[in-house]
Amino acid sequence: MVNDSGQLYTMEGIAAGLVMLLTAYLILSTTSIYTPGDTHIPDMQLEQLGSDVLAMMDTPDSDGGENHLVDLINRSDRDGFNSTFLEYCNARTNGKPDTIHMSANVAYRDGDRIEEHQLVKPDETWTGRESAVRVTRWVQLDQQSTRGDPYGSRAQAVLVEVLLWRA
Repeated sequence: MVNDSGQLYTMEGIAAGLVMLLTAYLILSTTSIYTPGDTHIPDMQLEQLGSDVLAMMDTPDSDGGENHLVDLINRSDRDGFNSTFLEYCNARTNGKPDTIHMSANVAYRDGDRIEEHQLVKPDETWTGRESAVRVTRWVQLDQQSTRGDPYGSRAQAVLVEVLLWRA
């Protein structure tokens, strides 16, 4: 005996199956979304690395020893700052160097004005489209008559600002 009552159960089963498949698809597709919070993790790691390198350069080697960062800023030693900073930043345990690049500026006060001195210029890899992070550190410069330009001879705090990116 064949009648039409079984046809209704079949259509109801197909509709329920489609609803379950659609629900499973939506659940699985939403769990693999790359959240906006995850996109900034490499930038935060690069910023922390740069901050650690500036802190390490700003720490004297021994009690009463010379502060390497202050010495480089006092002498406006572009090559020394560039090579030391990148040596610390690009060091890795596997022996293969990282690809971090940088530029650095020093902001200081000249009378009533805030001036900026470019310590290290960006290299040829800088296009302006890189995801760069900014790292800063205040450095106390003592009064030195031999220092001369651009910071003057009075004691003052200057702001060292480093821009880091991977190329």
